[in-house]
Amino acid sequence: MLSHLTVSNFTLVDRLEIEFSQGMTVASGETGAGKSIMLDALGLTLGDRSDLGTIGQYGEKSEILACFDLSDNEAAIAWLEKRSLSQDQPECLLRRVLGKDGRSRGYINGIPSTVNDMKALGELLIDIHSQHEHQSLLKKDTHRRLLDEFGGVAHSADKVDALFREFQAQQEKLTSLINSNTDQAARLQLLSYQEEELEQLSIRPDETALLEKEQKKLASVETILQNCQAVLDICGDGEGLIEQLTRSTKLLSNLSAEEIGPITELFNSGKIQIEEAILDLSRFSNDFDIDPSRLTEVEDRLTLIYDLCRKHRIESHEIAQLQKDIQSELATLSNIDNEIEACEALVKSAREDYFTQAKKLSASRKKAAKTLNTRVSNQLSDLGMGGSQFDISLKTLANDHPNPKGMEDIEFLISTNPGQAPKSLNKIASGGELSRISLAIQVVTADTSKVPTLVFDEVDVGIGGGIAEVVGALLRSLGEKAQIICVTHLPQVAAQGHQHLKVAKSTEAKLVTTQVVALNDKEKIAEIARMLGGIEMTNQSLAHAEEMYKGGQNSA
Repeated sequence: MLSHLTVSNFTLVDRLEIEFSQGMTVASGETGAGKSIMLDALGLTLGDRSDLGTIGQYGEKSEILACFDLSDNEAAIAWLEKRSLSQDQPECLLRRVLGKDGRSRGYINGIPSTVNDMKALGELLIDIHSQHEHQSLLKKDTHRRLLDEFGGVAHSADKVDALFREFQAQQEKLTSLINSNTDQAARLQLLSYQEEELEQLSIRPDETALLEKEQKKLASVETILQNCQAVLDICGDGEGLIEQLTRSTKLLSNLSAEEIGPITELFNSGKIQIEEAILDLSRFSNDFDIDPSRLTEVEDRLTLIYDLCRKHRIESHEIAQLQKDIQSELATLSNIDNEIEACEALVKSAREDYFTQAKKLSASRKKAAKTLNTRVSNQLSDLGMGGSQFDISLKTLANDHPNPKGMEDIEFLISTNPGQAPKSLNKIASGGELSRISLAIQVVTADTSKVPTLVFDEVDVGIGGGIAEVVGALLRSLGEKAQIICVTHLPQVAAQGHQHLKVAKSTEAKLVTTQVVALNDKEKIAEIARMLGGIEMTNQSLAHAEEMYKGGQNSA
C-alpha cells in the first residue's frame, strides 16, 4: 500500500507530506484547489511523462517521493529482488526529480532507474482509474490479467506462457541448426577434400624424418664415390700406399737390431688391415646403387609434405593429429541432419503441449468472461448507468502460431446506451463514466485482484443523490480489501471514507500555494457540510453533515 507521499516545489506546492492509511481515503476541496496535484505528483513516481512547466517557483527542481509498504505484495518484492533493487525492510521508495535544466531522474530504493522500470514496478503497486495518463484499465494487458484472476486461471495462463517460451526456444534452436547446416555445407565440402587428400598421401608418422635422411644421402652420392675412388687410387699399384708399405717392410726386415723386430711386425699388420680396407671400399664403390630418379622421388615427396604443413600451419609430426581432428569434425557435421530431425520432433511436441494447454485456458476464459459480463453490467446499473452493457471480446488469434498470452486477444468493451454496439473503453468520452466502469469492474473483481492500491478520480462526476451513496458504499467496501484513494466532490462519498484529506489553496506573501491536510472527525463533518452547499455553514447543515458522516462510518 501507499504509505507516504512527499512533494517539493511542484506546481503550487512548496512542501507537502501526506501519510496514507489502509482502507478508503477521500480527498476533497473547492474547485481549483489543486486536488489533481497529488495524483499528478504520484503519477510521476510511477513513470508518467515529465513536464518542466510543473516545476514550482521555490527552487530549481521538483522532487517527489512515494513510499510503499510491500508487506503483502509478493509480486513487487520478487520484481525488486530479480533486479537487485530490494531493501532489508519490506518497503519501496520511488523518487522522481525534475530539474529546470531539462533533466528528469528516477530512483527505485535510491538506485538510478529508467522510467520504463518505474512504470513496470508501478503496475504492481497501484492502479489509477481516471483520465490520467496512468489509467491502467485502458490497457489490454490489464483486461487479460483481471479476467484471468477473476476466472482463477492465472496459474494456467502462466503455464501457457512457459510452454510458449519452451516452444520458442526449440524453434530458435531448430532455426539455428538449419542456418548452421546451410553455412557449414562449404565447410563440410572442404573437410571432405582435406580428408581425401590426407588419405591419398598416406603419410606415415616417421616418414618425413626418414625421407630427409635419405635425401641428404642421395644429394651427396657423387662426392661419396669421388672420395672413395681417390682413396683407392692412393692405396693402389705403382707408388700407392701398399707398394710403399711393402718396400718399407723389406727395408726394416734387413736390419739386425733387436728393437726393429716389433716395429716391422706393426708395419706388416698395418699393411694387412689397409689391404682389407681397400677391398671393402672397392666392394662398397662397386655395389653402390646410383639412381638419380630416386632423389627426385624423395624430394617431390618431401615437397608435398612441406606444402601440406604450410597450408595447415602445422609441423610434420602433427599431421596424424590433423587427420584425427578432421575426421572428428566431419563426424559432427555429418550428424547435423540427425540433430535437425530430433529438434523438429521437439518443436512439434512443444507446439502440441502449448495448444493443449492454451485450448483449456481459452475454454476457462470464455466461461469466466460470461460471468464477469453479467456481474459488471449489473453493477453498472447500480451505479446509475442503467442500460449499459459490459462485454469482453475474446478475438481468436491465428491458430497456427502460438502466442505467449494464449489463443485470444482480450479486450473490455462497453455500450453505454441500449442498442449501441459495444466499443473499446478508450472510446468512452466521459471521464466520470470511465471511472464508474472502473469502479464496477474493481468491485466485481475485488476478491481476486492482486493490485493493493486503487486510485479513483472523477468517479462521481455527473451523479448525485442515491447513486452517490452507492458509489461511496462500494468504495468503502473495496477499502476493506485494498487501499482506496478517491478524489471526490460529493459529500455522500466523502462521508464514507476512513481517512479524509482536504486540499486547499492559501495566499501568503503574494504567493499562492496548495496544501493538503488530514482532517479529524470534527473537521471531516465541517468539510462535508461545506460540500453539501450553502454560502454559510449553519447548525442545520452541520447536523445534516454529522448524520451523513455517522451513517457512512457505520455502513458495511
